[in-house]
Amino acid sequence: MRRPAGRFVAGDKDWTLSEFVCQAGPHDRRFEERHDGVTIAAVIDGSFTYRTDSSRALLYPGSFLLGNFGACFECGHDHSTGDRCISIRFSPEYFAEISATAAGSSRYRFSTATLPAAKNLTSAIVRLEAIAGADSSLRTEEAVASIAETVLSAVSGRTPAAAFASARDQRRVVEVVRYIETHSTEPLDLDRLAKVAGVSKYHFLRTFRRTVGVSPYQFLLTFRMRHAARRLITSSDSVTSIGLESGIGDLSTFIGHFRNLFGSSPSRYRAS
Repeated sequence: MRRPAGRFVAGDKDWTLSEFVCQAGPHDRRFEERHDGVTIAAVIDGSFTYRTDSSRALLYPGSFLLGNFGACFECGHDHSTGDRCISIRFSPEYFAEISATAAGSSRYRFSTATLPAAKNLTSAIVRLEAIAGADSSLRTEEAVASIAETVLSAVSGRTPAAAFASARDQRRVVEVVRYIETHSTEPLDLDRLAKVAGVSKYHFLRTFRRTVGVSPYQFLLTFRMRHAARRLITSSDSVTSIGLESGIGDLSTFIGHFRNLFGSSPSRYRAS
């Protein structure tokens, strides 16, 4: 059997996002592999069979492949040729931290090989497909954690209980908010912000969301757009210079975000 061709999209020491395209068909020999991390993969195109330590299943577009760390697995194309998947591989430590909240146990292991296609999971599939075009590493990291939470909640059947941030965590969030305000035009990611807070990435992410009401990326994006809007009103700087200095990355993306927030382009906003 021909091995799938993998394309690295994004990642760090805690997770790796990749796209896999397989051209194998019914006549190709199968081979056994091993998950070197906890795997959650969305099937985008094609169908194939999947066997692992928990069970065997037929995977198809809209379904999720689930793999436990260290588990052996085997894929086959008995009835069709080719497939495309977008896969996230989590380090055992990072997955344990997410599963402690989303599934109620840091030792959680998938008891099934797949999560069937469902209406409430469609948005998770769309987020995965869109990650490759994300304009911010912070936005990508948040999406990866959110997808893991969604899948774990669906598989475990557990809804995380609402919790209030402690006074200590609130102070940490305030420190990060001030840091974002001071460094809003710089590239920011979860590692950097979590270090400011003095906690792990995932603890910081869920504490920030719980305290502020939006994710760090959403807060940063809104802050950048508000600052740009003030410059449009109070200065004669060109839209191009304001956009390029906003920290977004490129002018077209800046204009798109600005229009989404304020309902008009930067030029029309300034004119009005």
